[in-house]
Amino acid sequence: MEDQKVETPTTAEAEITSLEAPAKKNKLIPIIGIGIILLVIFFVGKRIIHGMHYEETENAQIETNIIPISNRITGYVSKIYVNDNQFVKAGDTILVLEQNDLILRLNQAKLSYQTSLAQMGVLSSNTESASVNATAISSNIATAQANVDAAKVRVWKASQDYDRYAKLLQLQSVTQQQYDVVSAEKQSAEKQLNVANMQLIAAKEQANASRTQASTVGTQLKPAEITAQQRLEDVKLAQLNLSYSVLIAPVDGYISKKSVQLGQLLNPGQTIVYVVEDKKVWVVANFKETQIKEMKVGLTADLKVDAYEDLALTGKIESIQYATGNKFSLLPADNASGNFVKVVQRIPVKILIDESSADVNKLRAGMNCKVSIKIK
Repeated sequence: MEDQKVETPTTAEAEITSLEAPAKKNKLIPIIGIGIILLVIFFVGKRIIHGMHYEETENAQIETNIIPISNRITGYVSKIYVNDNQFVKAGDTILVLEQNDLILRLNQAKLSYQTSLAQMGVLSSNTESASVNATAISSNIATAQANVDAAKVRVWKASQDYDRYAKLLQLQSVTQQQYDVVSAEKQSAEKQLNVANMQLIAAKEQANASRTQASTVGTQLKPAEITAQQRLEDVKLAQLNLSYSVLIAPVDGYISKKSVQLGQLLNPGQTIVYVVEDKKVWVVANFKETQIKEMKVGLTADLKVDAYEDLALTGKIESIQYATGNKFSLLPADNASGNFVKVVQRIPVKILIDESSADVNKLRAGMNCKVSIKIK
């Protein structure tokens, strides 16, 4: 069996091979470095160009209307119709308070109102009667005055006859008996005149008394009308309090932070639940004061929500607040105190989200997001 010959490289060939490998590596390093530099330049340039046309901030949150539902009257909880995170429509009943005492108060108010109406009816009838009596008595005055006038005519005639018969008696042209008859007639007429005058005075006094009575009854009618109106307002108040025993949802939304139990005593102004509105959602972005120079209402905004990285939304600036957020803090900075440290302030910008996207329903109030507004 012939021996196999293995060719081994010579020392010169090995040295040439070892020199070629580092040479290839040295050529790749500059290429890789140049590629990295180009990528850095590309991204930095893109960032610079983007920054020239956009203003960005991550100090932004999703906002919506969160409506507190508070009790208006004192009462014990009778029924609860909702649970946490339950969807409700505007007008749906949230809870009901015990109504027995409220219904009793309403019935009492209605009875008081009916009583005041009855009293007002009686006084009104009395006023009409007094007015009719005053009219009738006024006609009696006219009759009494006519009687006085007639009595005066009779007295005048009797006086004329008396004077004539007195002269004729002196001439003995009439008898004493005829003179006595005329004298008696004169005395009777004078007494009848006195009676007529007394009747006229009495009629006038009676008329004055009747008018006074009618006026008195009339003055009593006005307070009765005011009392009836007050009782009617009591009825309305009792009805209103009864309606307050049923708490309803003011808008469509979701129940949150329910803090009420059956049988619990509620006091006026006590917040028992919140309704988070689901239809109207917006973003409040707090931009630095140095960023709002070019901002104005109507500019387009791109929104990125932290919770949904793939969710891209758009919106438009609706308004820019006319005060920095610091001005509404519990202890706003007072630069007049002398301890002034310049801090860049934030100005809230309200952005309405385009609701045409179905993904808007995924948003929740308080979520963080990133806002980019195109200013150029």
